[in-house]
Order: sequence, then structure tokens, then C-alpha cells
Amino acid sequence: MVYFVYRSVYEGPSGRLVRHFPDATVLDWFRRVWDDAASEDAYKWVERELGANVYGLHTIFETGLPAPRTHDELRRMLKEHLYVERTLRVDRHSVRVPTDDDEVELAYFFVDDHVVASEPDRWAYLLHEDWELPLNAPPAREAFTPPGPVDVITSAPPGGEGVTYAVLITFHATFASVGCSWPKAFPGVRLPGLAAALRAADPDLLSGELCALRALIAPGDEDIGPALERCNRWGPLEEWLPEISAPHSRAHGHALRLLEDCVPADGRDPGRTLIRCGDHLAQMAIHMDEHFGYRQWFLFDDVWAAAHPEPAASLMRFGAHWDPRCRREHARLTHCG
Repeated sequence: MVYFVYRSVYEGPSGRLVRHFPDATVLDWFRRVWDDAASEDAYKWVERELGANVYGLHTIFETGLPAPRTHDELRRMLKEHLYVERTLRVDRHSVRVPTDDDEVELAYFFVDDHVVASEPDRWAYLLHEDWELPLNAPPAREAFTPPGPVDVITSAPPGGEGVTYAVLITFHATFASVGCSWPKAFPGVRLPGLAAALRAADPDLLSGELCALRALIAPGDEDIGPALERCNRWGPLEEWLPEISAPHSRAHGHALRLLEDCVPADGRDPGRTLIRCGDHLAQMAIHMDEHFGYRQWFLFDDVWAAAHPEPAASLMRFGAHWDPRCRREHARLTHCG
């Protein structure tokens, strides 16, 4: 089986489009569809067959060349004729393409089931077709280990147990709209204690979104769900406001005053936001504007991650990097491809 994934802010609450095809290899998929795609308007063919206007993919079918016969031919033809904004990656089992449409970064992937089966910690989240991850957290035999570096936000409180991770799939500029959402960690805290931990956190160590979340946690909130609901109605979620960096009581009061006056702009519709919370996972697909749609927020602790190690690891990789197969050592915010 071959999987196709389009990572795009235009693809609804999940930010992904996933398709399955019966072909044994990626080469087989290209060979099977080549003549059909080339015999008509390739742009319309891609949109019809894959379910989206996959940016630039149609150009490979407009070359007038015969279908590739080998993996080497496919690699050469893609590198020479496929329109991309960056450097694509091709191997015998996958094609991985980073690009952008001059407004936001995008990425798409063809990958066979050999890779998916051998690298589930890299592909499980990417291939998950729903925006929502399972809330259950059955006991696990092994502790969860993050697949890469995380930003440690706070020191562990005395006697604290576990760790809570935050992966917020968001962006503030075109150049950082895919793979620049570095995972955060709150050691010594599990999800039921995150509201209290954020109230006590140093706002200077938080991202703009986490700082807003902190300000929107009420003094009596025992879990994070009510604050996520308030975030959904909060206007300047992707802006830095110095007032919400004050001590929590002042920050919360200021946030509530702004919340009362907030009028959604740019087609933002809080009614389209999706929020699901459990004991060890809180998740939100927040509708931010009409054009770029949703951002995805995931807050989960080590209990949930140990119960779902492959989706958890894959989600962390998804936040930090555009390419699930990348094994290079490079600095964050450094384009890889």
C-alpha cells in the first residue's frame, strides 16, 4: 500500500489530507497514474484524484515524457521537472516534498507501507486521518522517552511526578508555518496539575500562546479545559501582550476584560473550534481565520504518551520538523530542505 499525505493549513481541523492507494511502491503509483494524468489537465486530475490542489504536483505530469521505469528514473525526473520551492527528498520507499504557495509553507509525502511499518514513531500521527487523538490511557509497561529535544519550561516542583508536554501546531509567519513548533515540557507535572503549574509559571519563559493560556486560567480552575474554552474566544492569541506577562492575578483580570470586548475578525469562528479533554490529554483544533483555518494544540502527559508512544513521538516530530524521516542534526528554525 502507498500512502499520500498533504500537510496543509487549508485541509480543515487536522491540517492534513491522507489518502491510501493499493500500489506496492511509490514508483508503482506514479507508473499507474502517469498516462491518465498526462492525458488531461494535470492540475484538475490531481485535484480530483487526491482530493486537493496539491501545490505544484501537477507539473510532473506535464513533461511529455514517458512514465519512469525505475526508482532512479523517478528520482531524476522529480528532481528535474517537479515544481517545488525547496529541495525534495526521494528514496526507494518515499517521496517527501517541502514547498510553499507564497503565503504558507506546505509539505506532501508519498510513502509505502514498508516505511510506515518500520518507522511508526515517525509516521503514526501524520497518517492519523482525524484531528482528534484517542483520550484513553491504559497502563503501559514502559515509560515514554521523547524522540528529540524539548524545551523545558519550568523546574519540577518538590515531590512532583511525571511530565506534561505541549505541542502547539501554530505559526506566525510564512517562513515558519511547517515544522517550527518545538515541543515544550513541564517536568514534575501531569495534565491534571497543569492549570496550577501554569498559574505559577514565569511568563517570560512561555510562548505567546502558552502565556495567553496562563492568563486565561481562572484562580479556581482545577483542570485546563475551561481555559481552552476561553482561549477559543480570545482575540490576540498569536500576539504578544505585555499586560498578560504580569503576575497571574493581574494578568487574568486583564485577560478577562479583553475577552469581554473581543470580536472575532478575519472570518474567525469560535463555533467551529473543536475541543476534547481527558485525564491525560487535552486537544484543541482552534479555528483562527477563514483563509488559513485551524491550529492544533495538544497537551498530554507521560501517562498518555506511554500508552500511545508512537502517536506521541510522531506528533512531537511533526511539530518540530517537516520531514518525518530526517535524521540530520541541525538547529531549530533552520530549513532542512
